[in-house]
Amino acid sequence: MSETWKIFQKDKKPHKGIEELPAPPPWRCFNKDAFVNKKSLEEIKGETFQVWDKEVELVNAALYLRRPLLVTGRPGTGKSSLAYAIAYQLQLGNVLKWPINTRTTLSEGLYRYDAISRLQDAQLANHIDIGKYVQLGSLGTAFLPNTKPRVLLIDEVDKSDIDLPNDLLNLFEEGEFEIPELARIADQHKRIMVNTSDNQKAEILQGRVTCQEFPLVIMTSNGERDFPPAFLRRCLQLEMPQPTPEQINQIVQSHFSSEPDILKRAEDLIQEFIQRQKGGENLATDQLLNVVFMLTGQNTPSKKDKEILLQYLLQPLDRVRGEF
Repeated sequence: MSETWKIFQKDKKPHKGIEELPAPPPWRCFNKDAFVNKKSLEEIKGETFQVWDKEVELVNAALYLRRPLLVTGRPGTGKSSLAYAIAYQLQLGNVLKWPINTRTTLSEGLYRYDAISRLQDAQLANHIDIGKYVQLGSLGTAFLPNTKPRVLLIDEVDKSDIDLPNDLLNLFEEGEFEIPELARIADQHKRIMVNTSDNQKAEILQGRVTCQEFPLVIMTSNGERDFPPAFLRRCLQLEMPQPTPEQINQIVQSHFSSEPDILKRAEDLIQEFIQRQKGGENLATDQLLNVVFMLTGQNTPSKKDKEILLQYLLQPLDRVRGEF
């Protein structure tokens, strides 16, 4: 077969090959209008995620008990996707996402107060609305009073500073927090409208945010650190295992739902993936989805290119750089 599938080539001469770029995988399409069903990426994530019995049990327990769910497991086992599946099935709106790194603090997850902009505006006007300078973070937005719980994804909490898990304890126990900048003027301004992380407006009463329904908090961890017992005691814990061969087939079929024969066409690729996992290679399911999309599509590479792509796309996640 020719190399017509290669849009970027060795030849440096400019060309219009990009116009032949095929549609992306459904789970990587950022143009909602590109699909007939007009589903967002979040909806696709929620719809295609395969839920197993253990996850059903613990998610329901978290809902009933109003407790956070700490989801652990190797990369690529669907820890984050679980949040989207819950929000999609229970129609709880968009997932509120709070990605964590070593510099993340509790206060920035709750809200941000732009004191500099307020000071600059105060020099130009006699009266300013302080609420326009308060932006709730994803964590703070999740605890607004709602008739239904919001789904909050705290992603990779194990990457946080050592104090963050303990800092979260009071919020998880009390279900409320204070915005000091608004609490100080509560006598003069009892109700103040502020901005939320999902581009909405919310009314803050007397400088405090108090949840009506405790949010469904999904915290993911790759197991890079241990958590203090006091933190674990306030969470339910779910370990996401590697999917079984039968489950892998279900995952592939759900992501290629418009192609009923995909399991037959991708049988060899799926078996290759399963055998590599059994051999101890650390591979994620989305790597398999990448392989299936690239090697079973209309613009199928040559046999030689297939072999090369298979090695690159199924490179173990823990492989030392330069080893391949």
